[in-house]
Parts: sequence; structure tokens; C-alpha cells
Amino acid sequence: MSAPEPAENGAQQLLVVIDPVARRTDGESVRIAKDVLSAGATAKICLPDGPADFARVLARRGSRRPVVIGDDRALLRTVALLHRERDLAAGALSLVPVGASVDLARSLGVPTGAVAAARAVLDGVVRRQDLLVDDSDGVVLGDLRIPAPPPPTADGRTGGAGGSSVWHTCRSLVRTLVKPAPQVLAVHTHRLRVEADGVLLSDLDEPVEAVTVRSVAGRAEIVIRTSASAEPITASALSVTVSGADFRYRADAAVTGPVRTRTWTLRAGAWGLTLPATFSPSAGR
Repeated sequence: MSAPEPAENGAQQLLVVIDPVARRTDGESVRIAKDVLSAGATAKICLPDGPADFARVLARRGSRRPVVIGDDRALLRTVALLHRERDLAAGALSLVPVGASVDLARSLGVPTGAVAAARAVLDGVVRRQDLLVDDSDGVVLGDLRIPAPPPPTADGRTGGAGGSSVWHTCRSLVRTLVKPAPQVLAVHTHRLRVEADGVLLSDLDEPVEAVTVRSVAGRAEIVIRTSASAEPITASALSVTVSGADFRYRADAAVTGPVRTRTWTLRAGAWGLTLPATFSPSAGR
């Protein structure tokens, strides 16, 4: 870890990028954070109109340290952009969480109050964070989950899709009122092949209920829940490959798929995040 680098004139040079969703959601917190940052550093304030403008502003940051005011999606967008630029290792990123979804920021150790988070940007230290990178150049900062698919609807389609109609919902409600739903619900499974560093953990003949992957101390921790055993299969590796029938996965807040195969590789300490100097890594997870 290291302290933020001051500029030659003694003031930090910041590029403060305010996500448009944060401006609409909580303008007061945005104003407070902006005032604290501007009082303690030389801050260039940018108000991008959308994702494309956000990317352009970030690409033109020069030597300024990027500070994002926004929610978890803004954080994920920024890390993904810097990763695609192959510029994650060059410096550090700072975040002031503002918005409805800040669970990921909290889990990483970023204060969720505007004043505390802005002060951490100015006075905190840079701590290196692990990153899961997939073979399509996607990134995962927190948890990767592959849940079992939802049950099919009465017309044979997968439940939860956009085509579910109000009529189907009404029919389900009527059936529930006429005949109470059973207390024990059927468990839905995948047919997936899961490998960790090339070692087979679970094959297609073993029904899988869920797969979870997360980075822990420079390793990818894998948990596979199957129908055959009450105890999950666990492993620690640097890469994990999942293949089989079409599946969707949730990487942090985003759902991707369907895909037939995907490999995630753990990159230890791939990016830097400014956190309070008193932060304990065990407290952030």
C-alpha cells in the first residue's frame, strides 16, 4: 500500500467524475463530496451525460487521479474501462459511493458517507485489490455466481424471462389460492463441468445447484453445491473454467449470458483503491 502522490505544488491533482445517476439520486451528497474534495485538492469536476461521455472523460484524465462519485455500477464501469485500456496497474482509483446500490463499495472497505468517503480520498492509502478477468475481457470485483436456472413456466419457457405475462401471473395466483403451494419446492440444477487450474471438480453427470467464485487473498475460492451431497465442493485456484449447457452468470451486479463456456483468471493485486488509513482488510469482507 502507498499514500496518494501529491502534486509539485503540494495539492493533489484529482479528476472528479460525477456519475449522472448519482446526480439524480442524491444531489446533496454529491454536492457535499464535491465541496470536501475541492477544499482539499486541485479538483477538475466533470459531469458526463452518459456511459460514452463517462468513458471519454476518463480517457482524457492525463496525470490526474480519477475519483468517481457514484454507485457500484459506476465503480464497475470505471474498473472495466481502465482494464480495457490496460491502465489499471498505473495508478489508483478513488470512490465516493452515492446511490441506491453501494454494497460492493462497502464490502471493499470504502466508507459510504459522503464526508468520510471524500476524506478517505484525500487522506487515505492505496490498497491493491484482486480482480477476476474472464476470457471475454469482463471483470469481477466481488462475487461471481452461477445459480441454477429458474423453473420453466406453464408454456415451457424459462421462468423469469421478459416474456412472462400478466396473465401467467394471474393464473399462478389463482392456482395458489385454490390449492396451497407445497411446502417443499423442487431443487433446480445445472449440468455443468467445472475445472480449477485444469483439475476437474464437477462433471456433466453430476447435477449442480450453484457455483460461487470470489477472490480471497490472491486466490480464487470456488464453492460448488450439488444435489448429490449436503457438503459443497470447495477449491482454491488461479483459474476456473465452467462449461456445459447454456448458462447465465451474475458478475457483481450484472447478469451475463447465456454462454456455453467461460474461464475466469485471478489477477492478484491488479488494481489500486484508496481506502481509509485505518481500514482492516478483514473488516471489508
